[in-house]
Amino acid sequence: MFINSIKKHINNILNIEMTSTRLIFIASVLIGLIYNLKFYEKVIDIYPISWKYSFFLLSVMIVLIATSNIVLNLISFRKATKIILIINFLIASIICYVTSNYGIVIDDTMILNVLSTNIKEALDLFNLKFLFYFFFLGLIPSYVISKIKLKKISIGKEVTLKAISVVFSIVIALAMIATTSKTFASFFRQHKPLRSYVNPTFSYYSVYKYSKKNVFKKNHVFVEIGRDAKVLQKDNKRNLAILIIGETARGDHFSLNGYERKTNPLLEQEKNIVSFDDHSSCGTSTAISVPCMFSYLQRSEFSYAKANSQDNLLDILKHTGEISVLWRDNNSDSKGVAARIDYQDFKSPKLNKVCDIECRDVGMLGGLQEYIDEQKSKNIFIVLHQMGSHGPAYYKRYPKKFEKFLPTCQSDQLENCTVEEITNTYDNTIFYTDYFLSEIIKLLKQNSEKFKTAMIYNSDHGESLGENGVYLHGMPYHFAPEAQKNSALIVWMGESNKDDSNLENLRKRSKTTVSHDNLFHSVLGLMEVQTSIYNSQMDIFSSDFETNL
Repeated sequence: MFINSIKKHINNILNIEMTSTRLIFIASVLIGLIYNLKFYEKVIDIYPISWKYSFFLLSVMIVLIATSNIVLNLISFRKATKIILIINFLIASIICYVTSNYGIVIDDTMILNVLSTNIKEALDLFNLKFLFYFFFLGLIPSYVISKIKLKKISIGKEVTLKAISVVFSIVIALAMIATTSKTFASFFRQHKPLRSYVNPTFSYYSVYKYSKKNVFKKNHVFVEIGRDAKVLQKDNKRNLAILIIGETARGDHFSLNGYERKTNPLLEQEKNIVSFDDHSSCGTSTAISVPCMFSYLQRSEFSYAKANSQDNLLDILKHTGEISVLWRDNNSDSKGVAARIDYQDFKSPKLNKVCDIECRDVGMLGGLQEYIDEQKSKNIFIVLHQMGSHGPAYYKRYPKKFEKFLPTCQSDQLENCTVEEITNTYDNTIFYTDYFLSEIIKLLKQNSEKFKTAMIYNSDHGESLGENGVYLHGMPYHFAPEAQKNSALIVWMGESNKDDSNLENLRKRSKTTVSHDNLFHSVLGLMEVQTSIYNSQMDIFSSDFETNL
């Protein structure tokens, strides 16, 4: 009887006939009330529930519903209404999931991240909980909408009803804002990041912003820079340098930088190693940080489109004709940086011979000595792009024998783990990176008689581990937590590539503030490349760097 009663009620709902304007209003109310809980949570953090803010909080909710109603009325018409609403609910359900569970906001940078992330990485974010959100908040509302019958009315009447609905929403919204104008003024001016959590309206704005920058932009003419580059070696010994691009590695979780846990027991034994404890990233995502790291452009002027339209650091090294440049990747890809140099994909067993549940970073060292031996007369610059500490499935990022810190979070649903478990698992990824870097140093030591050797480890960005309910990375830079911008920078110098005074000066500079902006010029200096665009004051290895403090 009960089941039959439920079926009857569902059928009654599905047999309802209404105008498209009413359906849009109902959809707006549902989205405004249910799909924006993270937004309300953020608002309440600033404006706590109390008599003082009760009417303001109610006003925020009404304004949000009114805004949604305005937008949906403007973008939907006639038979397209149901299709647009269904798409809206499906998108809103996905955004609700990632925002509520990971604190991720969908800005234009995140759109770029989504488009540049491979399927394997993306699958770490989606699980049974995602299916729950998608089914109940996406598929069920979509099914109901598809079955509701829209009243057949003339175009003129539909336009009139839409106009009335839009005007009414505008009036209500303005009235609410005017009634609490003082609080709303503070809300709009001082708390702009809150708008990033409005679901799904802000994501549509982000798509527009991304498209304007990258899709509908004017075609950039490719700019050749640093074509005057040449190697001016101080002696007859060639340079061999390996740059490791770390993934999601926070500098404050390296014991080299004073972290209380011994996450770097092997690196701490190296006497020629220097770690910079105040290093900031160019972005909070791989898609931005990696191109920026290799770009001549500094973070303040960087754009993805502009950087892709000019020579980068690796191009300039290659243009000298005296440096062999190789990129090996165990991450998603090079984000366009290695488009014009030798590139090898180590994400599968085809090249990477160290694979279990996934291919390991240490596998990128396979055959590397043979590559070095093949370069008979040139200097060598090698880039290794790590999988590193990529979340949320931190437990997958290291072999079991590196599970030093316990208990761990054996799930990609971080909200179901304690902060201690998440931190332990993340620290195990740093512990494995310590081993990986120590193996690279061993390789470089084997070649120290023939080459001046050096290693630079530079992470692309940091990571939120649940602080203030925020996980992972990729938040807009201007309000991202420091945890997402704090990235590791470590330098190791071979015996033939340093003297004690230079190493001591480098250690002194490690206490200063540096960033990804320094990498471009530091690599040019390390590889002894002379070019008009080189700035010695930005080079951490140069004595001129002192003037930049």
